[in-house]
Amino acid sequence: MIEYLHSVTLQEDKCVGCTDCIKRCPTEAIRVRHGKAKIIDERCIDCGLCIKVCRNRAKKAMTDKLDCLSEYKYKVAIPAPTLYAQFKDIYDVNVILTGLKQLGFDEVFEVSRAAEIVTEESKKLLKSSNLKKPVISSACPVIIRLIQIRFPELIEHILPVISPMEVAARIVKNDLIKRGIDEKDIGVFFISPCAAKATNARNPIGIEKSHVDKVLSIKEVYKKLAGTLKRLDKIENLRTSSYDGIRWAMSGGEGKGLEIDNFIAVDGIENVIKVLEEVENGKLVNVDFIEGLACTGGCLGGPLTVENSFVAKNKLKKVLKNTLEEKAGDCANLHTEDITLFWNKEVLSKPVMSLDEDMNIAIKKMEELERIYEQLPQIDCGSCGAPNCWALAEDIVRNNANIEDCIFMLRKKVREMAEDMVALAQKIPASLNNKDF
Repeated sequence: MIEYLHSVTLQEDKCVGCTDCIKRCPTEAIRVRHGKAKIIDERCIDCGLCIKVCRNRAKKAMTDKLDCLSEYKYKVAIPAPTLYAQFKDIYDVNVILTGLKQLGFDEVFEVSRAAEIVTEESKKLLKSSNLKKPVISSACPVIIRLIQIRFPELIEHILPVISPMEVAARIVKNDLIKRGIDEKDIGVFFISPCAAKATNARNPIGIEKSHVDKVLSIKEVYKKLAGTLKRLDKIENLRTSSYDGIRWAMSGGEGKGLEIDNFIAVDGIENVIKVLEEVENGKLVNVDFIEGLACTGGCLGGPLTVENSFVAKNKLKKVLKNTLEEKAGDCANLHTEDITLFWNKEVLSKPVMSLDEDMNIAIKKMEELERIYEQLPQIDCGSCGAPNCWALAEDIVRNNANIEDCIFMLRKKVREMAEDMVALAQKIPASLNNKDF
């Protein structure tokens, strides 16, 4: 079994043991034990929400640094369209793409162009395939991992198409190899708005191996790119994407590109969960397509971005307007006919919520869990280090916690012990009352 690698990690020295992260984690993957947060690996879906809510910056995403460009002879940047909405008063995509080349990349290829290719393939699938309705977008890896853990029966609803990031990487490598460049010399660098895509490059969903070699955060690139853009003398016409591809950065961009009316675009992991619950309960059978994005505002709200998602949306609208006014460069020489756009590996459920593999033991543990839960105050305060009372009861059954971790249960036990001590003191023999112990 392939080890599940996470990009979201904890810096213990910065953690103060508050409960901000445990209350917001959508898969209850975080506990606070001994004054420090702990991430339960098999539950984490790398949504990065804990990164955004942590007031002490104790959570961070493991991504690569620009220094690693030196590891490859030929470097290609594949920026997410979210990058275009991070800069003040820069609405020409060509300026940003030219700036990336100035940072040391030999070429750039837009993920937004790959998004257009994915859109065209998705249109065909939606018209001709027997996919279960509503079809769920596969663009956001967080949502796929969420489905694997919390909604496994919805896996067959997922559109089995690889992400625009992966399409871009495959196009780049396929093209450069045909131009005579050795594959081992090629480094494809995805510039990412989120931690989940970094995880997906290391341990992809639906495919055996990713063609992305390194993942740089938008924050990492922004620091150097912002200064570089001010010093540009000549702007190259490098943009090959259109309005439809760049629009993927915001919620609704993918759905609108499909040119169907009967779709739902939902952003924010908590909102996505509510919609998936509706699908699970059979209440959305008349919807054709669901575009679910984990971050508020879509990829513009990713935890590795610089700009506020609402401000970024305003900037992206100006970028899109400029895109309509400026002609895109030619990409006719790219070889896309040999690119496989579909999953070739089964996506399996990850039943981390089960109490035991043995059904009989699991039933007994569930009975014990319910018994413990009934004893707890059921106010979900989080003081125990678990997100709610049910999670604490589950942790107790799994031998990962004690019932006294609940402050109310601890206080009750202390009170009972004090009462027992008083009762015991009253039983001291009269002959010993004046003795000094």
